[in-house]
Amino acid sequence: MSQIDLSVNQQCGDCPIRHRAVCARCDSDELERLEDIKYYRRFEAGQTVIWSGDRMDFVGSVVSGIATLTQTMEDGRTQMVGLLLPSDFVGRPGREAAAYDVVATTDMVMCCFRKAPFEEMMERTPHIAQRLLQMTLDELDAAREWMLVLGRKTAREKIASLLSIIARRDATLNLAGLGGPVTFALPLTREAMADYLGLTLETVSRQVSALKKDGIISLEGKRHITVPDMTALLEEAGDDTDGGMLI
Repeated sequence: MSQIDLSVNQQCGDCPIRHRAVCARCDSDELERLEDIKYYRRFEAGQTVIWSGDRMDFVGSVVSGIATLTQTMEDGRTQMVGLLLPSDFVGRPGREAAAYDVVATTDMVMCCFRKAPFEEMMERTPHIAQRLLQMTLDELDAAREWMLVLGRKTAREKIASLLSIIARRDATLNLAGLGGPVTFALPLTREAMADYLGLTLETVSRQVSALKKDGIISLEGKRHITVPDMTALLEEAGDDTDGGMLI
């Protein structure tokens, strides 16, 4: 994912995720009110943002970097159940405690809002409530699509699906089209990809190498990826060419 040089004094109107974030529909007066209740937090790769069950005194948006959502079962086994990419929202207004462990996979910056004032602002600001509802419904659709990825797709289709999600999100954040080659930095290690997709590390490496050999992707190092033709990648993912997987 593209790196963002973000000052802690960043203004809402200049935010690089503004067009996709929870404040996307806010007017200038509403942005000024958000300025009064926001603050930035930086997390290092591997650092826990919040533990499941902990009281959350903030909500916010991922500005740069990536985090994982993980659920732990009673016997100690864990399962990665989601990814948080730039512009994704963390926390639930009206919910006291966190439902999942949230861990920064890469160095990450979050734009946080103090929870109680944010909840009060939601009641007075339809633009925020409407946008948050839309994001929640998009998240629900994406979760349903991901059930298909994990339950029915082959290993090759799983890898292609994950790469297509990240590629399209990166292009959207950078206001870039998908008509030509798409280049992005893969924010996950192959170990993390294996965990998320329910595959072995060897299978992930083998399938990535196969996609490279077949010209679906090209690699510079292990993390810098170019997709020459997004249509071809979507076909490998088992999706229709207009993007069956939601981002």
